[in-house]
Parts: sequence; structure tokens; C-alpha cells
Amino acid sequence: MAGKLFIRTFGCQMNEYDSEKISGVLAAAEGLAPAASAEEADVIVFNTCSVREKAQEKVFSDLGRVQHLKRTNPALMIAVGGCVASQEGGAIVERAPFVDVVFGPQTLHRLPELLARRRASGQAQVDVSFPEIEKFDHLPPARAEGRSSTASAFVSIMEGCSKYCSFCVVPYTRGPEISRPFDGVIAEIAGLAAQGVKEVTLLGQNVNAWRGNIDGAEQDFAELLHYVNEIEGIERIRYTTSHPREFTQRLIDAHAELPALAAHVHLPVQSGSDRMLAAMKRGYTSLEYRSIIRRLRKAKPGISISSDFIVGFPGETDADFEATLALARELRFDGSYSFLYSRRPGTPAAELEDPVPQARKLERLQRLQAQLEAQERAVSEAMVGTLQNVLVEGPSKRNPAEFAARTDNNRTVNFPGGGDLAGHFAALRITEARHHSLRGELLHAGY
Repeated sequence: MAGKLFIRTFGCQMNEYDSEKISGVLAAAEGLAPAASAEEADVIVFNTCSVREKAQEKVFSDLGRVQHLKRTNPALMIAVGGCVASQEGGAIVERAPFVDVVFGPQTLHRLPELLARRRASGQAQVDVSFPEIEKFDHLPPARAEGRSSTASAFVSIMEGCSKYCSFCVVPYTRGPEISRPFDGVIAEIAGLAAQGVKEVTLLGQNVNAWRGNIDGAEQDFAELLHYVNEIEGIERIRYTTSHPREFTQRLIDAHAELPALAAHVHLPVQSGSDRMLAAMKRGYTSLEYRSIIRRLRKAKPGISISSDFIVGFPGETDADFEATLALARELRFDGSYSFLYSRRPGTPAAELEDPVPQARKLERLQRLQAQLEAQERAVSEAMVGTLQNVLVEGPSKRNPAEFAARTDNNRTVNFPGGGDLAGHFAALRITEARHHSLRGELLHAGY
């Protein structure tokens, strides 16, 4: 069977990576090519995320928008994957009987088989099991072609989470932490490098919790980074998302030792209040977190640190929130994300009393975001006039006649230039700091 595939991806970079693999699996098994819209597709896949509140309702709303396509084309296959699929399972089919397949993050490699069984039996197929790391043994080789940027690629090195923070649904939707074998990780990255990829971002819910057998000995994430750093063609390495409990001194030292490791770390703190961190079951104190950042900056002067914050966790007081503001100000976070607490059914925090009015939470969030944006703007303004080694990703989204590139500290910079620069490094001088990007002038290709 040949036809068209339309995938709608929700949520994080892990889901973006999974959607790429879904596309590869279905291209290899059924010859499906990308569709520009759901209307022209033979298979529609919703790759969902359940991190935010009301995620399930969003999925059912989107499913409702394609239901009519099933009526006009009974052969159309509609599949729901990702974390909402894992959480809801067969309940999705009960509520939306026109859905043909429900699969979890760990069973995406079984999608061709599930579709074939659906066509043969006429019955909806549901598989949201956790077969450990099996999916990586059944995925087609990584492809650089067809990506929005062939200069960079995501590579998943582990699945799941075993931290069980009280607010988080991931351990229940993606299973416990399972590290991908070392040989598979290196083979995928080497394959991408051979296709011209110069930057890889290693992915995992707790990416720095990776453990694996290297040359007969159990090794950690820092050791893996040393091996990736040696792969010919890979000139920049990023990773996300890391957890403070796994941020070892060896990992900190790697930032001083490895030339390809980007001068940027995203390390979620969630709160500056020890009381809130304990309630969230994060497993560290604000002092321990501060120590990690201090040691990182000593090892790699000028390193950019971004973070995640949850505002309005049940029971958060004014004093708790002020502690968060103080920590964010002291540590000079750059480009961070902040969210209102989102109650997730089935998590321990969902049972906590929450007396704080919503209006108070929103006021706190606005204060924190204003502070974080001011800090981000200060970093951007300090970059004006500096020379930056950037990886050119392709045409600028706002002006296709210009190029968009990414700096070592993870900022987008747009600049005019000619020639075939996409996928290559270039030397730019930063000329202007804008709201969420930079402007630059091209000095020369290469650095």
C-alpha cells in the first residue's frame, strides 16, 4: 500500500523525535509519504502529550475535527499515540469509536502491525504496553533528509522516568527509566554525521540518568558524552532534559573538557523554596541546586543556564514564591520557562488541598515571567558586538531571503547572506538584540 501520512505532534522534543520515527516506520512498512494536510492523508496520527492540564480534552477536540474525513473515506486510518494514549488506553476508542489504533510511546514501532490487524479484523487495536527499549531495535536508520534542518538532529538515548515527582504524570505514561544501549546510540549518531548532521541533541525525560555498558564496564552519561564528542563530523552536542539529582561532578567537568559540548544547560529547578521542593518530591534543596550552578560556571565561564519553574503548586505561600524570585534573580537564568501548576489525575499532588486563589497564582506567574524576560534580554544585549560561531539551520521563518542560525548558547540569530550556508557553521557579529532573537552580520563561513 502506498499513500500519504499526516502527523500532528503535541508537546516536547521527545514527541518530535518519536514523530520522526513514526514517519520512518510507516515509510518503510507501507511506503507512506508526508501529507501537507489531514484532508489528503490515508493515515492520520495524533502524537499526544499529557503534561499540561486538559490534554485529553484537547486530543478529543482535535479528533472531532477529522471525524468527517472518516465518513467520506472509510479506508482512512486514524491513530492516537503518545502519552495521552498511554494514559487513556481503550477509553479513547470508547469515546471516539472512529479511532482505529491507540499506541503508546514505547510501541510506536508496532504501528504497521497494528494498522494491518485493524484492516484485517475490522476491530480497533490498542497497545499501550511498556516493552522496555524494544522499539529502538525495530526502527529504520535515522535520516537527515526531510527534516526542517539537516544541520541538527534529535537522538533519544533513554525512555521513561523513575523520579516520581508528585506533580508529574510521565512515570505513569512512559514507564520507568530505561537506558538505550550504548552501541545503538553511537550507531545512530554516526549515521546522522555521515549524512551531514553537525549538531545532535541527546533526549530523555531525565537524560543525564543514562547508564550503559561501554567496553564491558557500566558507565554514566558523562562518559557517553566523551564518546559522542569523538564522532567525526559532530561539532556540537546538546542534551535535554537533565535532572539536578543526576548532575554529577563528572558531568560538570565534561563541560570544561569537551569542545563539542554546547555552552548551554537546561536544568529545571521548579521552585526556589525548599518547602515546595520537598512537596514536589524533587529530591534536592535550593542550596544543592545553587551548588551545581556555581560549579558549572566555574568549569565553563560564560555558560548559559536556563530552567523550568512551576508557579502556584498546592500550598505555595507568598514567602515560597519570593524564594523562587530570589533564586531566579541570583542565578541569572537565561531563557527559562515558567508555568502555572497543572493538576494531573493520578499523581500524588492531585490530592493536595490548594487554597491559593487562581488570580494570586496568575499575578505571581506574571511577576516571574517579567523578571525572567528581563534577564534574558540583558544577556541578549550583552551579546551585541560579539563574534559568534553559529550553526546555520536554513532560511529565516520571517524572511526566507535571510538565514536563521543558532548560537552556542542556544539563541536564534537572523542575518542576510548569500550562497549555500544552510547546514554549515559561520562566523557572525551580533548587531542587534530583539525580543526573542538576535540580528547579525556575516563575517565568513566556517570559524
